[in-house]
Amino acid sequence: MKSFIPENYQSKLNLYETQSAIGLIKHDFPASLEQALRLKRVSAPLFVDSHSGLNDDLNGVERPVSFRAPATGIEAQVVHSLAKWKRMALYRYDFFPGKGLYTDMNAIRQDEELDNIHSIYVDQWDWEKVILKEERNLDYLKETAQAIVTCICHTLDSLKVRFRQIDTVLKREITVVTTQELEDRWPECSPEEREYRITKEHQTVLLIGIGDRLASGKPHGGRAPDYDDWHLNGDLLFYHPVLDIALEISSMGIRVSPESLDRQLTLAGCDYRRELPFHKLLLEGKLPLTMGGGIGQSRLCMLLLGKAHIGEVQSSLWDPKTIEMCQAANVTLL
Repeated sequence: MKSFIPENYQSKLNLYETQSAIGLIKHDFPASLEQALRLKRVSAPLFVDSHSGLNDDLNGVERPVSFRAPATGIEAQVVHSLAKWKRMALYRYDFFPGKGLYTDMNAIRQDEELDNIHSIYVDQWDWEKVILKEERNLDYLKETAQAIVTCICHTLDSLKVRFRQIDTVLKREITVVTTQELEDRWPECSPEEREYRITKEHQTVLLIGIGDRLASGKPHGGRAPDYDDWHLNGDLLFYHPVLDIALEISSMGIRVSPESLDRQLTLAGCDYRRELPFHKLLLEGKLPLTMGGGIGQSRLCMLLLGKAHIGEVQSSLWDPKTIEMCQAANVTLL
């Protein structure tokens, strides 16, 4: 998707009101999430040791921002996400089943394509919790996704009390569908087109099964092999009428077990990672079984406030064409 501003678009809130509304969202939503999922807020790193195996490889081609701090002698990488770090933290902090952590994650993804919903600056509420072996199933994934949607809807309710002009409407019940079901229904479409069609039809969707090959021999989308179990993960999608798109608010999943990590490393051609500290602990069964995800802060603000561009709710860097386009449409980039 290339950047565009819909014809006749006008923000429901002025710049001051927008900042106030962002503040309300970033106060109310994590408080609701903490209670719903039994989470404890912790501090998180902005960068990690490049040799630790803790950084997220995303699709395996994105370059992390790296630097060497002379005082440490360590090659550091700015995080892409905290998917693996969180699991290690649960292990180190000795969390027990049913409890978890969340944090404000700030990342730089220098190779990100810039458009209405993508920025080189990424801000998420990253969360992770310890689960029991018997909870490693799709029912528990669906239950957790529904709890997150309920928290989002409660936050929207609070916004509408404060800002009467907000007219965003969300469907509170999720529709669950697998990537294979989408391919079977729309084999001629790209994965992105399938996501758009199912989300426009059902408004709030949990799309399950991202990373593994489908019947066509192709995966629905890329997923690193060493955090989500490809059969037990999902993306939480909302229909965003301002842009007429399926807006991914959260990527989440039940994390790999030693068995599924072993399988996925081989399938992804990443067997070299077996010797990294994080992966060795996991393969030896020393890390707790967990589930977790990331919830986009700026994207959630976009959705709830009815914004057309992510730059309206976060401060980042933009290319000249995007800046010129937004100026012409009287859209203020923070």
